[in-house]
Amino acid sequence: MNDLSVLHDMTLFVEVARTGNFSRASANLGVPGATLSRRIAAMERKVGVRLFDRTTRKVGLTEAGRRYFERCGQLVDEARLAQEALRESVDRPEGHLRISMPVDTGVHHIGPVLPEFARQYPGITFELDLSPRHSDLVSEHVDVAIRLGTVTGDHLVVRRLGAISLHLFAAPSYLDRHGRPQQPAELARHDCIALAQAPQGVRWRLLRDGDSTEVQVRGRFGINNPGLACVLAERGMGIAVLSQAIAREAVMAGRLVTVLPEWALPALPVHAVMSSRLQTAAVRAFVSFLASRLAFG
Repeated sequence: MNDLSVLHDMTLFVEVARTGNFSRASANLGVPGATLSRRIAAMERKVGVRLFDRTTRKVGLTEAGRRYFERCGQLVDEARLAQEALRESVDRPEGHLRISMPVDTGVHHIGPVLPEFARQYPGITFELDLSPRHSDLVSEHVDVAIRLGTVTGDHLVVRRLGAISLHLFAAPSYLDRHGRPQQPAELARHDCIALAQAPQGVRWRLLRDGDSTEVQVRGRFGINNPGLACVLAERGMGIAVLSQAIAREAVMAGRLVTVLPEWALPALPVHAVMSSRLQTAAVRAFVSFLASRLAFG
């Protein structure tokens, strides 16, 4: 394989492997479907091994195909980035960005600043996935994932964007019925809405001017969505841990008030996560923009 056509075929192979579909790969590459299928078949004949298992519904890599993809996937990316580096001297960042983020982070933090970025870079289009789950950046072709808390993964590239401060909020109606806590220890006697799957056995750590204390709290609700925790707190169901951004509208309307305002829970780190250090100009511009514009609260 010493002719240059192998480099072109490698690009075709990588796109089919990533999309898992000849039609989508054909559309992405701008190559006729028949040509794409013929070139892949020629590759398989040349090396004497099948690279894909094909059915009427799905195209999957064989074991040999997976080994080949592991070696050439990054080579194709580097070639594309080299081409982009030439364009960047005269062009603005452009292309399609696939971004994954938690629902409330997207609504309350990323969403408000996204129009400014879109106006600044009109050549970029966006595909936004708002979900509590962690996307697989490689298999789902995600360019940037916004993740909260500790980020794990040996092959991930992580940039810290800031941290979300967390405070306690409750409805005036709830405090009228149950009283307003004056010290963290009193939270143990209240209904607390926990940002966890299980409402029982949750410990909250509270901080104030260098002081730290922990309290075991209880409640009827364990939730993995801050927006719903805010709704329940507004309805008088208990004391909730929320960010200022999520609680702001309800506080301004008088539906929520701050509880133990001099105390806060440990801030929640916010990160931009990518699968490789080799990123397009659009990805680099987006991450840098978030780091400079976001004011987490």
